[in-house]
Amino acid sequence: MRPLKTIVSWSSGKDSTLTLIRLLEDPRYDVVGLYTTYVEDEVPFQATPLAVVRAQAALTGLPLVEIPLPEVFPSNDVYQSLVIDGLRACGLGVEAVAFGDMFCNGIADYRWSYIEPVGWQCVFPLMGQDSFALADEMLQRGIKTLLTTIDTSQLDGGFCGRWYNRELIASLPKGVDPCGEDGEFHTLVVEAPCFDGKLEITLTQIEQQSRFHYQRYCLT
Repeated sequence: MRPLKTIVSWSSGKDSTLTLIRLLEDPRYDVVGLYTTYVEDEVPFQATPLAVVRAQAALTGLPLVEIPLPEVFPSNDVYQSLVIDGLRACGLGVEAVAFGDMFCNGIADYRWSYIEPVGWQCVFPLMGQDSFALADEMLQRGIKTLLTTIDTSQLDGGFCGRWYNRELIASLPKGVDPCGEDGEFHTLVVEAPCFDGKLEITLTQIEQQSRFHYQRYCLT
């Protein structure tokens, strides 16, 4: 059977990176590109500058489909229509859309609700798997990751700007998911097996906005 032409939802973090790596290894899928949504040249939640996402995509050698959003929290109808229209118009012949979601908490049903009516498949390579096992796989594969966003209602802001490694995972308080899948933290990947080279960044200041702490940085 011919592999499905698949595009990966790319957040700039470790979950989408592991998703990409697994799909590149799976003969059922032909990864044709990445896509990201952004607001005012920044990926929401991760707070990743669009220029950095473009640099990551260049390291993967895959085209990046950029989908602008009018605000951080548009209505579901607006968000879904923008994503579908963007993927239809990208010219990559998309047949499946892959996501890095891990928890069976209704997110898969939400993705299916607007992807499958178009005739595309939803792919969830990490769904339902143990967070500690996934964290270990990320480290074993050499995915180098920086914690760039902390929700201080769930995790101490002192974790902002730290590297994701075994020491950090061991120091997480009880109840904090080791992959941050409950929104405790978001990440930026600077090195991975799917990159041809390394993302060179310079860390700048840590910025506080309401309950969130952000590690700011720039491309070197």
